[in-house]
Amino acid sequence: MKTCKLLLLLFGMTISAQSSWQPVPNIVPNLNGQRFDDVYFLNNSTGWAANGYYAAVYKTTDGGLTWTEQLNENNLSGSYYFRNIEFLNESIGFIGTLNGTVFKTIDGGINWTEIENISPNPNAICGLSTIGTSTIYGCGAYFSPAHIIKSTDSGDTWTFIDMSSYADALVEILFTDENTGYVAGKNEDGALILKTTDGGLTWTALYNSNIPGEYIWKIQTLEQNPDFIVGALQSVAPYNGKLIKSTDGGTNWLEFEATETDIQAVGFLSETHGWLGGHTTGFYETQDGGETWTNLNVGNNLNRIYIIDESTAFAAGTTIYKYTSESLTTSDLELDTTSQHIQIKNLKNPVEDHIEITIDFKSDDNILIELYDINGKFISQLARDVIDHATEKNYSFNISELAVGAYFINFHNNSGRSAVKIIKI
Repeated sequence: MKTCKLLLLLFGMTISAQSSWQPVPNIVPNLNGQRFDDVYFLNNSTGWAANGYYAAVYKTTDGGLTWTEQLNENNLSGSYYFRNIEFLNESIGFIGTLNGTVFKTIDGGINWTEIENISPNPNAICGLSTIGTSTIYGCGAYFSPAHIIKSTDSGDTWTFIDMSSYADALVEILFTDENTGYVAGKNEDGALILKTTDGGLTWTALYNSNIPGEYIWKIQTLEQNPDFIVGALQSVAPYNGKLIKSTDGGTNWLEFEATETDIQAVGFLSETHGWLGGHTTGFYETQDGGETWTNLNVGNNLNRIYIIDESTAFAAGTTIYKYTSESLTTSDLELDTTSQHIQIKNLKNPVEDHIEITIDFKSDDNILIELYDINGKFISQLARDVIDHATEKNYSFNISELAVGAYFINFHNNSGRSAVKIIKI
């Protein structure tokens, strides 16, 4: 049986034309409440993901089937939280952090350097937006004060814009051309969206929720209809969050109540079909423009939904997710035995009442096998075993009492941790 590099994720799904959200293979999900904060794609094939708390960057060149870790906290001189990542082209890209530092790469993410010529230095960058061939905007911070940084020469020089007269905090920035764009966050009256048509020199308020403490966390426009604008409104207890929507470029707004308070991610494929998500939920889907919502029971801790085209999207949460009609199986990828944490053999997927696993131990080892649900919640310890010599060992676990659905089996041995996704039928 062939498996993927670094991480074996055997989905066992039948190929279907029905599109769905699926965790991508080859990235280990965060099982401790942390999340990937951002995902960005230049095209259908090439993209990057930023793992926030762990300050890690991953790159894919095959549409999310395989990912290569380009940067992690061990390569950095300090402690950082990676909030967002964007690229101008295949070479030049930027990372915004919550630590007052912006990183830049000029070789597609292989090497990153701190940008040191932004004055005054921003306390954090919560949003990035690249536009055209050389323009990049950034905004922050969700914990205030509000500011924007801007470069028109691919990040060589920067302008700092004080936004404190417009907003208390800024989370998201989105430009549709070099001069026309939006920022979102909050002011003393609640969730806020502002618009500029002169490259950030002046701003006009388009939306204000008038409930203090609320934020607009993410915004999106449709490429095929830039007058269609949606926003994820994060509220405060006892209120639920909302989808806000404009179909006339921001002159008028509709509000649709969501199912939780901490709504943060939003993404629409069309004027009717889209998703919301947040800190404590996965994907909620609408097919009628926000009037009604269906819990898909997939995903968790969502911060970004990134639309590629009218049939493909990615999202950042506990792991990276892809919306696609393809089955994200890894059975046709070559085995890389030098990089796998653990050698798993003969795992049948999907499963019914029993999980049967063979592990090939190359030397003495310690193994902890644990079961988690699809959202990373611990269910039970399946095995704790001490291996005193090289051997192949079979394990069998009864899961007859589990509900039908998707689960992760987590393996923790002397070499590290890895996970296998199983489908119980």
